[in-house]
Amino acid sequence: MLVVDKDNFDAEVINYSGTALVDFWGPKCEPCKELMPQVEKLEDVYGDKVKFCKLDTAANRRLSISQRVMGLPTIGIYKNGARVDEVTSNVTIQMVEDMIKRNL
Repeated sequence: MLVVDKDNFDAEVINYSGTALVDFWGPKCEPCKELMPQVEKLEDVYGDKVKFCKLDTAANRRLSISQRVMGLPTIGIYKNGARVDEVTSNVTIQMVEDMIKRNL
């Protein structure tokens, strides 16, 4: 998964012409840390169609707020720079995969 932050988020997600998944996570968020290895496995399956990114919300608070991330974990799908779908709180890997499939 590509690590994005305030310095490269626009280039890698907002200005990307295609579909990108952003895993908004925090170092103190246990559900986030449990989910991340499973999301990384989805990259093996869908990585040829979707760019997989992760953003540490604790280190990028302003960016997270500007992206309307109000709770964790939040995983969003962006198409051509616009967020078109998301799953948040009580996220299961099945919810993430279903969201990816909806947006392919």
